[in-house]
Amino acid sequence: MPFAMVHGQAFTQLPKDLYIPPDALEVFLEAFEGPLDLLLYLIRRQNLDILEINVADITHQYVKYVEMMEAMHFELAAEYLVMAAMLAEIKSRMLLPRSSEEEEEEEDPRAQLIRRLQEYERFKTAAEDIDEMPRMGREIHQATAQAPDRNATRPDPEVDMKEMLLALSEVLRRADMFESHHVEREKLSTRERMAQVLDRLSGNHFMPFVSLFSVEEGRLGVVVTFLAVMELIKEQLVEIVQSESFGSIHVKARTQ
Repeated sequence: MPFAMVHGQAFTQLPKDLYIPPDALEVFLEAFEGPLDLLLYLIRRQNLDILEINVADITHQYVKYVEMMEAMHFELAAEYLVMAAMLAEIKSRMLLPRSSEEEEEEEDPRAQLIRRLQEYERFKTAAEDIDEMPRMGREIHQATAQAPDRNATRPDPEVDMKEMLLALSEVLRRADMFESHHVEREKLSTRERMAQVLDRLSGNHFMPFVSLFSVEEGRLGVVVTFLAVMELIKEQLVEIVQSESFGSIHVKARTQ
């Protein structure tokens, strides 16, 4: 199996003139926030109780880790070296022979280190618990929405003459359905029809524009009624409204 393809050519062996710098590849297995974090990791990995740590083994593992980081050209913080020196001191003090009186008077060399580890473990556990809590912007996202303006008013559209002509054409189309072949001359007066329209609008309420027409009267009656309404509008005796574009047209007697 080729380990690389270059310009379509398979390579199964490394070129003899290939140079790989020593620092071309670096692998970091663990990342610690400080020397106490490293010590706590070493203790937990062996399932040991902090109160019963084996300083010799922990010191050996700690120093081995520090030497590994130095070999990888990793810049160590001074606190790692200080902790290494402290572990070496505790290890040497525990290896020195002591009398029974000195053991009773002198404090365990591990006591201070154990207290620091216990305190660090408490804060680390608390930080992990806090980090697992739901956080705004990470697990919880606050939604915001603005309600529409319910007080907005919509002005009534102006009634265009084209709208009235369209309504008239509809009435005329319906009037054609009642045409008769019996020819009889009728005397229709625009003034009389104006009075009839005003009489129908005397209730001070809106009426549909098309309801003013009587299709049984034929085209002549429709035209006379339409002219009567136009004259009433011209004389400002009636007013017309339309609630929306292309909507129904209504007529109402104008109040003085």
